[in-house]
Amino acid sequence: MTGAIARYDQIADFYDAKAGRSVADPATAALLGLVGHAGGMRLLDVACGQGRVARELARRGARITGVDISAALLAKARAQERAEPLGIGYLHADATDPRVLAGQVFDGAVCNHGLSDIDDLDGVLATIARVVRAGGLFVFSLLHPCFPGWDRDAPSSWPPDRGYYWEGWWLAGNPGFRGKVGASHRRLSTYLNSSPRTGWRWKRPPNRRPAPTGNGGCPAPQRCRCSWSAGAGAGSRVPRPARGERRAGQNAMNGRRTPAGSALT
Repeated sequence: MTGAIARYDQIADFYDAKAGRSVADPATAALLGLVGHAGGMRLLDVACGQGRVARELARRGARITGVDISAALLAKARAQERAEPLGIGYLHADATDPRVLAGQVFDGAVCNHGLSDIDDLDGVLATIARVVRAGGLFVFSLLHPCFPGWDRDAPSSWPPDRGYYWEGWWLAGNPGFRGKVGASHRRLSTYLNSSPRTGWRWKRPPNRRPAPTGNGGCPAPQRCRCSWSAGAGAGSRVPRPARGERRAGQNAMNGRRTPAGSALT
């Protein structure tokens, strides 16, 4: 991929400094927990950025390929790989391109906080469904889209003057990530309903408790820092059933078998 300038290319140093190297934040910890034992798995990290999650999964024994549209962030990821080799391969590409990763097969895919930075949601989910083997997993985290931010650099989910039910790309008026690169706001139902269309069946979409706001509690529903404690969802890709065939899925929460396509909440 050549010539394209990604939004994050302009703020790669800022993003790297803010994101850091730790994977202990609630959303990333939840994502890693849903992946489970990664030893021996071949995993794809979508919107891998500077490789923070990819490197943690590699340390846990996974074979990782990271893909990102930002050449500047990938340069940082590759520099870390040269300094501390973990066998990670990085690909500069648009993950929504139907030709990307052609012929490759993975046991699963992850995407940590990246879906709201990708304008074509169905496109990226279709790519992941195409390259992940039948029965494989897809785990992602995202900023909870139900709440706007409440201060100058909070990662707002939607423009307060338009409301939650409006969807589209927007640029926040703050000095944080969303004030620099914007985001594609989508309702939670949009994420959930896009998955079955592109070949995924939900198994476990948990919610996480909000992280502390710094003042001892949540001051008001509209100001709750829920955006920092995004829920991670896990889905399993299943082959399309033949006409009249009914497949069953496993409820990851309690072992109950459920008809294919049913939503677990």
